[in-house]
Amino acid sequence: MIGGAILAVCVIVAVGFVVLVAFPGQLGMGLNAVEVRLDAVLVLVSIAFIAILSIGAWIGLTMASTPPPKPIQEITAEPDNENKTASKT
Repeated sequence: MIGGAILAVCVIVAVGFVVLVAFPGQLGMGLNAVEVRLDAVLVLVSIAFIAILSIGAWIGLTMASTPPPKPIQEITAEPDNENKTASKT
């Protein structure tokens, strides 16, 4: 259900963008065709730029909040310690 709504919104926005860029004078809003095209591209580029920066911020937050991994020596030494502990009991 949510996927269908996302699909519908994306298709409507894509068609609207194509109409604004390809036929800006047909809207009848009394705006200059060049201004409408420039505004449409400006909005699209702004959204893409903010999306890329948001992804970068999310990656940075994930890296900052993830604890560092264990050293390799500790990882390889753990199975030996477990076997010795099990055989002693």
